[in-house]
Amino acid sequence: MEKPKETWFQKIENMHPYQTLMYLGMFGSGLIFLFMTVAFLASATGNTEGLGFNMPKSFILSTFVIIFSGYTVSKMLLHFKEESLLKLKNSLLLTFMLGLAFTILQFVGWKELALLGIDFAGIPSGSFLYVLSGIHVFHLLGAMVFAIIMLVKYNRTEKDEIKHLVLLTNPYEKMQIQLFTTYWHFMDVVWLLLFMIFVLTF
Repeated sequence: MEKPKETWFQKIENMHPYQTLMYLGMFGSGLIFLFMTVAFLASATGNTEGLGFNMPKSFILSTFVIIFSGYTVSKMLLHFKEESLLKLKNSLLLTFMLGLAFTILQFVGWKELALLGIDFAGIPSGSFLYVLSGIHVFHLLGAMVFAIIMLVKYNRTEKDEIKHLVLLTNPYEKMQIQLFTTYWHFMDVVWLLLFMIFVLTF
């Protein structure tokens, strides 16, 4: 007999609490970005004419950076399955560095906006540029803090052969990597959508 398929409610019930919390958090964050984007689009109507707005070069560069970080973070689970802690750690470190570069470029982009005459206290659509990109950076910083915690753990584990073996065969560690990867990709997609909206609006 074929085993009956699980309903979506049963799948949620069978999730690890951390998975449930992360998906609920992503759902809540998605709603925040959705409402803020709708407000941004409403405020942008007719307010940007004559500004001669050009998308900050730092925003464009940061978009390429975060796309590449999506590639590096996707390698983590593969290296875990290969039982290569060194490669896993290097992929995580590179992802963190790219996240740091993205964050710095966002701050530089805000300075470029100010030089273009679009400041936080100016036109509503300009304020939303800062708010939306700022909220995104805040969410990404949370993932970067978690990345630091994982890096510290990997460094300590690397020196102990027994802990090394236990980590690479632990389903909980695999789940953590999966959650981190999923959240990072979520942040990638959010920024790409925001960037496209910024480009099309202005």
